[in-house]
Amino acid sequence: MDWDKLRIFHAVAEQGSITHAGETLHLSQSAVSRQVHALEQTIGSPLFHRHPRGLILTSEGEILFETTREIVSRLNTATGEIRGVKEGIYGGLRVTTTVDFGLLWLMPRLSRLLDEHEGLSIDLSMTEEVLDLPMRDADVAIRQRKPKQADVITSQLLTSDVGLYAAQTYLDRTNSIKDRTDLAQHDLIRYSPRSPQPVDNLDWLFIERAGEPALRARITLNTQMGIAEATRQGVGIGILPAYVAREFDLIRVLPTFNGPSVPLHFVYPSEMRMSKRVAVLRSFIEKELSESKNQK
Repeated sequence: MDWDKLRIFHAVAEQGSITHAGETLHLSQSAVSRQVHALEQTIGSPLFHRHPRGLILTSEGEILFETTREIVSRLNTATGEIRGVKEGIYGGLRVTTTVDFGLLWLMPRLSRLLDEHEGLSIDLSMTEEVLDLPMRDADVAIRQRKPKQADVITSQLLTSDVGLYAAQTYLDRTNSIKDRTDLAQHDLIRYSPRSPQPVDNLDWLFIERAGEPALRARITLNTQMGIAEATRQGVGIGILPAYVAREFDLIRVLPTFNGPSVPLHFVYPSEMRMSKRVAVLRSFIEKELSESKNQK
């Protein structure tokens, strides 16, 4: 199949307009229309519904667009890698993280990464949705849960204990905490049990124990970012991974009272195993995690 026709189809599908696609490709509107019509003739099906507000893909067009999108993504990756061989680190890297990790940990450090590698650009998608890396929805995923997808490479960046943390302002105005029983007199902040849990056993603190008072949370939040901020503001005692708590200079409460271990996974498609950009990002995150642990 003629790649020029596919390339033009892809631009029209992205823009939703023959006129805008022509401007992007530096082609006349009539030239773009002819190529799209020729491709429809070759395939034997219409690829667009013509609508007064623009063009909408037909079901056949959607199938073809998924294919061209993957081809374009792979071509962009190959172009970046080829340029990287000659010029060092060059090109874009699409990274997906949870909202918590992206905002709390990665965002404050991105400028250092970009300063170190002037040819690198980052497209950061912060979402709780698990994107399909083999289908190239993203180049790299940083997640607490280990992925179940095939054809990906996973390395563990760290394992962090979950513990109880508080701000000094909260501790200064409340009673001392010597053991688990004392927690019944304090305001606890927990991850909402109604939200998708990033790791198992986050409710360990609230499991009832014989002879001890039942604990309840005064506040429930659906993100670690929310828990960390509420704890920093002195609202109560938050349940957080250690690497998150360090970012807020929080004080560990009952240091020997540990919750589950929280892993942090670095995941990328197997076809990018030789990517310099992926290697640079992984090395940077590992270095920053190590330094933040040693500093606090």
